[in-house]
Amino acid sequence: MSISAIAMPTSLASIRRSQYAVATLFLILGFNFSTWASRIPALKTQLHLSTAEVGILLLACGLGAVFSFPVTATLLHKLGARKLCILAGSILPVLLLCLAYAPSYPLAMTVMASEGIVISCLNVAMNAKGVEVELAGQEPIMSRLHAVFSLGSLIAAAFASAITTMTDSIVVHFFISALILWLGLGLIIPHLLPDAIRATDTADAKHIKLPSGMALWLGLIALCGTIVEGSMSDWSALYLKEVTDASPQMAPMGIASVAGAMLLARWFGDGWRARWNPETILTAGGLLASAGLALALLSGGFIPALLGFFLVGLGVAAVSPCVYAAAAKNGAVALAAVTTMGSIGTLLGPPVIGFIAHATNFSWGMATIALAALMISVFTRRVLWAQ
Repeated sequence: MSISAIAMPTSLASIRRSQYAVATLFLILGFNFSTWASRIPALKTQLHLSTAEVGILLLACGLGAVFSFPVTATLLHKLGARKLCILAGSILPVLLLCLAYAPSYPLAMTVMASEGIVISCLNVAMNAKGVEVELAGQEPIMSRLHAVFSLGSLIAAAFASAITTMTDSIVVHFFISALILWLGLGLIIPHLLPDAIRATDTADAKHIKLPSGMALWLGLIALCGTIVEGSMSDWSALYLKEVTDASPQMAPMGIASVAGAMLLARWFGDGWRARWNPETILTAGGLLASAGLALALLSGGFIPALLGFFLVGLGVAAVSPCVYAAAAKNGAVALAAVTTMGSIGTLLGPPVIGFIAHATNFSWGMATIALAALMISVFTRRVLWAQ
């Protein structure tokens, strides 16, 4: 399979519509992810969970992502990225409603495991479509696409903060959010490009291998970057509430701080990619995120936490765009493997942080996130970015 053979749309307007359609997929995933992440404190109360049980709930989501790779690669081969985007995007709102209505902890874990699989499927498929529209338009847009993911997270966090001032009902919140997600998906389906990136052949789909060589190092960078991003989304609200005594209305601002910084950095990230080597960007970013979070934890308090979270967002913003664009050069199977490792980091990292926080305290849990950010800089040095 070659990703360079793209059927070009017939006009600039058609290309733009395709780009906006893919951008909406990134918005949908960011909005969905941040919607349930922002209500983790409320879910903890509703289901009468301890911090460790919250970690196990998130672990179920992470395990779904871990075991999703064979499913994702098979569906990508059989359905193509376009149909997989539509399928996964349609299911996510259903799972959001199931989580709101989950009457028990075991059922909530089942929903979260399913969430991990579907998130991973959409993540792989929409990044494949992102590479396609980038090539079709002959301009770098991957960073801006990931900026739209951050915009979705930011909108969802602001919406969660606003709606909790009117009602504490998770059902009402998630029902409105599900309608928004379905509406967004329905509007963009006609404008998604026909598939150009598929599994190389049937043999590749049947004999799926773990990434090795360059793909392995790219996957490890993606893993660390999404551990940081996912853990900040999942735990920042609870950290602000339980450590800094933030109100329920102010706690989601931790997510908003990270997402806002990532939105800002990713919006200008394509220009940075053109100006500097990805190695420079990711090495500096990992150090910034690690140092910023460490200083925030040492300083303590609500405002220092928000500032530290902002620096984390700035530091890790370039990870996914740089890594997924590099992985796409090796084809859809490599892209699926690296993107799945990114999904695993997003969904498996937070429960690990939760276990550490339960065994020690929240500050040590957040310090582990700072360590993951530092490892981005370490692993970045192993990749030959010029190839």
